[in-house]
Amino acid sequence: MQAFSSVTVDERSIRYEGWRIVAVCFLVAIFGWGFGFYGQTVYVAELHRLHGWPASLISSGTTFFYLFGALLIVFVSEAIRSFGPRNCLLAGTCAMAAAAVLMGRAAEPWQLYLADAVFAFGWAGTSLGVITNTLGLWFDTKRGMAISLALNGASFGGIIGVPLLVVAIGRLGFSGAMTLAAVAMLALMIPIILTFVGPPPAGRVETQWPGTEIRSAPRIRAMALRDTAFLTVAVAFALVLCAQVGFIVHLITFLDPVIGREHAAIAVALLTAMAVVGRVLFSAVIDRLNQRLASALSFTSQAVALAVVINSRNEALLVAACALFGFSVGNLITLPSLIIQREFDSRSFGVLISLITAINQVTYAFGPGIIGLLRDASGSYSLPFYGCIGLELIAAMLIMVRGKGGRITPPVAAIDLPDRAGA
Repeated sequence: MQAFSSVTVDERSIRYEGWRIVAVCFLVAIFGWGFGFYGQTVYVAELHRLHGWPASLISSGTTFFYLFGALLIVFVSEAIRSFGPRNCLLAGTCAMAAAAVLMGRAAEPWQLYLADAVFAFGWAGTSLGVITNTLGLWFDTKRGMAISLALNGASFGGIIGVPLLVVAIGRLGFSGAMTLAAVAMLALMIPIILTFVGPPPAGRVETQWPGTEIRSAPRIRAMALRDTAFLTVAVAFALVLCAQVGFIVHLITFLDPVIGREHAAIAVALLTAMAVVGRVLFSAVIDRLNQRLASALSFTSQAVALAVVINSRNEALLVAACALFGFSVGNLITLPSLIIQREFDSRSFGVLISLITAINQVTYAFGPGIIGLLRDASGSYSLPFYGCIGLELIAAMLIMVRGKGGRITPPVAAIDLPDRAGA
């Protein structure tokens, strides 16, 4: 029995309003990842230069940001049900801008942690959890393409956001640049969100049929953590993202003595660009693929790339390996939501994707630190990078296990919005 009204929308039409929401989420992702993810590298360097604080002190603030943000992301789906996607996006935008100003003016360690706490709220309202939940209200058959296209904004946040921020810091100083960036974010995003993000299509608002139990979000989360199909997705992607984030953070440090800092930066830029290429190419077909198999192949391709990076000293081969690794980077934050959509009742999508995003974030928050510790203990990057290969291959096998789960029913009304949704 269907739990949705019979209103039909043509998601393939270029005039469908959902594609405007994709464009909004693309812009949100630019600022979310530019400030919240890639920007952390800039903050560590600038605060160390300005105040002489130990890198460990500043980076521990980053870890706190990731962990607190993961806790908040768990509840994104409930926030969207209660307040609507428009209000959640507005709140995330304002929190991110406030955090940027606070970070620019941090003069004491406690102010750094305050800024990172506010950043966590901004990250929850501008990153993967809120974007996938929001797009899930407008898309079903084309959800994979919509999420893939919107999340290209994450890559652009690193490609254009960080260099612009660095240039602005050179001209205006850290505080001035962060304030200007925050004002620019508010001036651009608030009018766009208010103009284009309204209530989702009526046919996507769930209604409860007589006799159908609507379970609470906490109960759905508890059931998911006992479900084999959910756990294999959550654990596999947590392992891979831990390896992926750790490898990328340490890549320039690894390549610098081999091919030089300038060429190492080019390799990282190519890796990021290939993430965009891979996501765009996959977006056209990703809804029709066996998504678990596509995930396993992506994990394996990254393991192959890592093996080349460890064992080669040829510059062309190293750059090619970085490109191969990057090709699947973007899709690894898209594929979990598509597997969840395909294998679980659609009404549980928001709760489950928020949970899996939080699990992944908690795990990859420790990736750079673990690789750094293994590198210091062993004297080279071979051991930690071989460890990353092991994680990738274990995940490739694990993701192919469905078990007997996969149906958490009847689920929470993950997209049961009030009439004021988005208002």
